[in-house]
Amino acid sequence: MSRIGKKPISVPAGVTANVAGQEVKIKGAKGEMSFVVPDDVSVVLENGAIAVQPRSQSKRARSLWGTSRARINNLVIGTTAGFEKKLEINGVGYKAAVAGKVLKLSLGYSHDIDYEIPAGVAIVTPKPTEIVISGIDKQVVGQTAAEIRDYRGPEPYKGKGVKYAGEFIFRKEGKKK
Repeated sequence: MSRIGKKPISVPAGVTANVAGQEVKIKGAKGEMSFVVPDDVSVVLENGAIAVQPRSQSKRARSLWGTSRARINNLVIGTTAGFEKKLEINGVGYKAAVAGKVLKLSLGYSHDIDYEIPAGVAIVTPKPTEIVISGIDKQVVGQTAAEIRDYRGPEPYKGKGVKYAGEFIFRKEGKKK
């Protein structure tokens, strides 16, 4: 039994939830999102809460049960509070700046990297060495952060590169002379 799937998702005040067949639509203060639940899982809206149940006891149905519940919960959280990822840039001369719909990254290459900011995502650089990515879709926010980090991931000797805020970088010892 899924411990996550058993919990009903409470719909807070100010949020409108609509379940039509296998499609769940959530509308909140930050926007509107929808999710189509797989056929192996049933969704019911009752008493201001969304309940998710598997249609059978097959492995696939039980696997999708908790996943579907988590995805619907992320819709509720995203439309009310939103999601945020913070990145830190370490290295001499490494910096970031937002210019319109483009994030300009200077990461030690011979050229600057221009990253197109995807729709539904807001990127802010409070300092040249910090990037704050926010939006209502958890998957898009995480994917954007991962793509920016991939341009110059942190290296293990000096820790230079782009890393998530609070991420621990395992450091290696340099060569002995």
